[in-house]
Amino acid sequence: MKILMLGWELPPHNSGGLGVACLNLSKSLAKMGADIDFVVPYKSDHHFDYMNVLSATTINPKYIYGRVTAYESKNIEKKLVLEEDTCKSFSIRDMQHDYCEFIERYLMHYKPDIVHAHDWLTYEAGILAKKNYGIPLVAHVHATEFDRGGANGGSPLIHQIEYQGLLWADKIIAVSQATKDIIVERYGIPADKIDVAYNGFTTPSDDYHYDGSSYQYLESLKSKGYTVVSTVGRFTLQKGLFHLMRAAARAISLHPKFVFLFAGDGEQKDELMRMSAELGISQNVIFTGFIRGKQLRDIYSISDIFVMSSVSEPFGLTALEAAHHGNALIITKQSGVGEVLSSIVRYDFWDEDKLAGALVNIAESPALESTLQDGIRHEYTRISWDDVAEKCMQVYDEVEKHKRNRF
Repeated sequence: MKILMLGWELPPHNSGGLGVACLNLSKSLAKMGADIDFVVPYKSDHHFDYMNVLSATTINPKYIYGRVTAYESKNIEKKLVLEEDTCKSFSIRDMQHDYCEFIERYLMHYKPDIVHAHDWLTYEAGILAKKNYGIPLVAHVHATEFDRGGANGGSPLIHQIEYQGLLWADKIIAVSQATKDIIVERYGIPADKIDVAYNGFTTPSDDYHYDGSSYQYLESLKSKGYTVVSTVGRFTLQKGLFHLMRAAARAISLHPKFVFLFAGDGEQKDELMRMSAELGISQNVIFTGFIRGKQLRDIYSISDIFVMSSVSEPFGLTALEAAHHGNALIITKQSGVGEVLSSIVRYDFWDEDKLAGALVNIAESPALESTLQDGIRHEYTRISWDDVAEKCMQVYDEVEKHKRNRF
């Protein structure tokens, strides 16, 4: 089966979990016999033996993924991305236009069996493939603008693109039941058009080893009895970080030996830093900036507790990554990953007292911490990308069968 995969990022040129999900899903689909052409919006230096990666533009990825502001809804029409060769500036909307033109040229020469489009950034190109060439379209929803915009906010333009993509799609894959519910309730899409396929986790096969050299200061604090709490992600409204910061202050007032790591970057960084000072806990809070690779895995390794404080999180791959490195997990009830895990503490994103209490309980009870860590270790290893790929293949077969019956 020939799959035209429409994506916006692949590691190491990614700003979050979308690229990780696309890479691992494609790898598992290829194992099941899928022939994949994967289109990215930048000049690719990817070389995989299980799929072809095609470049829709000549933009150097370092001018896209180092600029987290380019992905904020309010900035999608601002020219924040630079093309190295011409020194010409592009907006995300400009890149989407060029992406669609590339797909148009591609489809003049090749006829895939299925177009699989990931999130709103590629939906217009997917619609083009279906409308102009009659190719079945599968829309994969990793997050909606209702998630990114904090339930009721977000960009009207992005809402419109999402709605059109979901309408045109033959089938929709949602990464959690919570995401499916949003699609049904907010966009009015029939529930039987949507299948849920939870994200998977692949245990890294490299020789990563945590040696403690990157975070000697934190190691010294841990030797003095401090508990390290981390959170990882973009500093945006969606992530609920103001609630987390206030809960951190309450937890520290009850148990002073906490240190909180805020790993990431985004529009709320300056305000979060001011907030930690105003709450009188700046000495207990560390901002790492945007990190990836070994630095990120070192954060997970040194952490005792990982908190996902999201207001609305369709899935949350970082929680599985943290679990792999031995963290106890505290996750909001509004996070999709909680649908497949049980050895976790769950709370409503706004319930700062409950979060603070959970942090203190884990820090003061080694038995509770050990129970959560051991339990989650047995759970996350059962979550496989091969299962996700199998679900996708079932969706492809259903869409192809429907197309044959139509004609």
